Parts: sequence; structure tokens; C-alpha cells
Amino acid sequence: MVTAVEDGVNVLSLSVGGPADDYLSDPIAIGAFYAVQKGVIVVCSASNSGPQPGSVTNVAPWILTVGASTMDRDFPAYVTFGGVTSSMTIKGQSLSNSTLPQGQRYAMINAKNANAANVPSENSYHLDLHRSNRSDVDLLALLRACRTLCFPGSLDSDKVRGKIVVCTRGVNARVEKGLVVKQAGGVGMVLCNDAGNGEDVIADPHLIAAAHVSYSQCINLFNYLGSTDNPVGYITASDARLGVKPAPVMAAFSSRGPNPITPQILKPDITAPGVSVIAAYSEAVSPTELSFDDRRVPYNIMSGTSMSCPHVSGIVGLIKTKYPDWTPAMIKSAIMTTAITGDNDSGKIRDETGAAATPFAYGSGHVRSVQALDPGLVYDTTSADYADFLCALRPTQNPIPLPVFGDDGKPRACSQGAQYGRPEDLNYPSIAVPCLSGSATVRRRVKNVGAAPCRYAVIVTEALAGVKVTVYPPELSFESYGEEREFTVRLEVQDAAAAANYVFGSIEWSEESESDPDRKHRVRSPIVAKTTCG
Repeated sequence: MVTAVEDGVNVLSLSVGGPADDYLSDPIAIGAFYAVQKGVIVVCSASNSGPQPGSVTNVAPWILTVGASTMDRDFPAYVTFGGVTSSMTIKGQSLSNSTLPQGQRYAMINAKNANAANVPSENSYHLDLHRSNRSDVDLLALLRACRTLCFPGSLDSDKVRGKIVVCTRGVNARVEKGLVVKQAGGVGMVLCNDAGNGEDVIADPHLIAAAHVSYSQCINLFNYLGSTDNPVGYITASDARLGVKPAPVMAAFSSRGPNPITPQILKPDITAPGVSVIAAYSEAVSPTELSFDDRRVPYNIMSGTSMSCPHVSGIVGLIKTKYPDWTPAMIKSAIMTTAITGDNDSGKIRDETGAAATPFAYGSGHVRSVQALDPGLVYDTTSADYADFLCALRPTQNPIPLPVFGDDGKPRACSQGAQYGRPEDLNYPSIAVPCLSGSATVRRRVKNVGAAPCRYAVIVTEALAGVKVTVYPPELSFESYGEEREFTVRLEVQDAAAAANYVFGSIEWSEESESDPDRKHRVRSPIVAKTTCG
């Protein structure tokens, strides 16, 4: 990062990262801190370990951390099964360049009924039963699940030839399962999620006519397969579909909060398109990156927080171009406070199960590039603020082992007994208060970057269950551009049991303009809190 900064870059986009126990031992956090002090904003992916709670990475408060969600476009593939007069169609996704003739029905078979008779289950599915810590019941369930996974060499070609095989997602690569079916003589594959993968489906460049289908829809297919001795069906792919609802939806792989190092800083910060993104691609490898795939393409359809991170980095570049003097924290704030938490179906952003997602999935919400160019107010955070934050975490650290320097050019040192505030008092666009007991008051300050004079009023847009939120003062007035005002947010426990697990809410500063009614900035900050510790 030092070399990049010395080369004069304005934005660093890092689709890398890994778990860390401490900012002081995380090389990305340390390098990013140096860059931010030099005026370079650092945007990082949140990683792809979701939906496990606390799996988010790159969580330092000076980093802009990006999750991944869908857009209103998908690549549908349809599976039709049953007789001509009693058929049912379910929808999945696929990038397979082969399809089956519409209306021409093929025999279908569940992979569990197509296993090679001469291959013992234990050997075929690479399970070491003797060293497993699972119970006999768990092992039996696992063995039954493995019988549908379509591992290499597991299918009997006499049972599969000329048929559509229904496989279950898991363990081996999704595209590899289609190859296994093809090598056994099958003509198509339906890849079904299990309950754990839920509604999360991926458009892959399969080697055979295929459709990846959600768990809820596959239930209908499995019921059909079990109800008849001669199941039939066909697979039809189609062109990309636009206007998909609901969107955005959080990707199952997108890593989730809370922040594993400092839960007082909400992470991720934002979400952006990261599912089925059209991206330039190296022809040095295949589109699946699997050794048996000899195809080469100049563009590919990719998914991951490595796709969403560059989206935000590009928006950062736009903001930096319009406001070259803005600090990294101001740019981050503009992106966070103008984000949206609703979808295009008049609801809230959902997760992969269809349930309402939380700020631990999307942070402040889904990025909106146009609105981020005109945020009205921003939360600016200085190097001194970050130094106080670090000292609040390690009050006896002397000096701070990060490139934090005072006005005299000397490294900042933490002094025992000094008042550094609390980590949750860092001037951040979101608010997180774990271990809330009785009440707590956090401090924030905002800077006017819109027209002046102006006045803002605050409302609690989403109440926290069991917690009363009070903002003081309730109005802020600004007489000039760049003027800052401070306010406090008081969280008071009213029902500790209701807030024993994390609860979520938000506040919003709304501009009031009598001279120009169309001038209406809205500056939103999410709040998370819980009354239990740990």
C-alpha cells in the first residue's frame, strides 16, 4: 500500500482479507491506516464466509467494508416436470450454453437412485467414519445426503444414460457435478439446494444443460420424483431477465457482523451488487477455474464481495473527482448515510432465506451512487479521532504501533488515566452499543457540505425493541459550508429482555428548507444495541 500511495493513487480497492484478532496485527488494517492518513480511501471486501455471524473481515473503522447483494437481473433456467396435462415448472439459474428442446420430455432420476452399485458409500463419498466425531444418527443422515451429491465416479451410467439427474449442492464444485452427470451419459442436471443453502442460487457456466434451483422449489421436484415410477421433464434456459423482484437481496456468501474485533463499530459498512456480475476475465484460465474445463472467455459472470467492492471503489472515485478536498472519512460517510434499506418490491432488503436482513448483513444499506454525490451532511473522522479510538482500546500502549503522528511529527502515545472516550464515541456514520446497561450516551458531530444557511431536524426512523432513543439537540442549524455541529444519542433500556439479543433501528437528519422545498437531504444512521455482553 505504501508504494501505491507514493505513486499518487486516490483510491485503493482491496478484494482480499482474512480473519484477525487485533488491528495491530492485521497487515491490511495497518497499511490502510497509513493510506488514510495520506488522504487515500481504502475500500475492502467483507469476505465470502457468510451467513455465519461475526464472519466479516477488514473491520477497521478507517476501512470502507463492502458486503454483496443481488441486482434486479438474473439468468433464469426453467425445469418443467410431469405429464403434458399435469406439469409443473420451477425456476432456477444457469449460464449453460446448452438447453434441452422445449416440450421434449426426458426421463428424470434422483441421484440417490443412480449410484453405482459396485462402489461402497463410505469410499465413494470420501468419508472417514472411524475418525468422525459425529453421532451414528448424524453419520446416517450425512451418508444419505452424500448419496445425492454426484461425486466423481458415483453414478451408474446404465441408470443415468439419456436422463436428467437431480443432484444436491455441497462438498464438490457445482459445475463438476454436471460433468459427473455428463460423463455418466446424462443429458441434463438439476442442482438442488439443501435446507442450509436455502434460496441462494448461482448462475454457473455449466458443461451440460442445467439449472440451479432453491430448496423451497426443489421440494416440489423431490415430491414428484417420489410419487411416480417414470418421472419426466426438461430444462429450458433463457436470456437474462431484467426487473427481477425482490432486489436487492443479500447474498448468502456475504460475510456478516457483528464486528469480531470491536463490536462498537458496525460492520460491514455498505452493500453493493456482487451476484452474477459481468466482468472482464483472463483467458489464461477457464470460466470455472476447474482443471477439466478447457473453455476460454474474455468475459465471465462472477459473484462475491470481490465483485461488490470494485462497485463501491468506482463510486468513491466519482465522489473524489467532484470533491477532491474531501477526506476518506467524508467520502465514506456520504456513501453510508445515503444508502437505502428498502427493495424494489416495497419491502425491506431480505436475506437468502427470504427473511428481513439486518445491518449485520448490509451495514447502512445498499449503495446509491447519485445520492452519495450530494449527502448534505457528513461525519468526518480525523487521525486524532482514530488515535483516541485506539487508545480507548489499549490505554497503556505507548507509543501506538501504527503510523499515528501528532502535530509535532512524533508518534502518538497513550497515557494511562487520560480521557480517550469509549470506542463507540468514534465519530462514525453508524452507531453500535453492545453490553448496554441502564443507559448510554454516544457523541457524534456532522459537517455541512450542502448549501447554507440550512437547518436539519432529527427523527427516530426505526425504533429499537426495548430501547428508547433520544437525540439532543433535536435540530441543528448551519450558517456556512464546512461548519460542524455536535449532538448526542442516548440509548435507554426499557425492556432488557426484549433487547437481550441485538436489536436494530436508525435515526435520520432531514433538511428543512422554507426557501427551497425541493432541497431535502436525508442523512440516515443505523443503530444496533443489545443488553447482554459477550
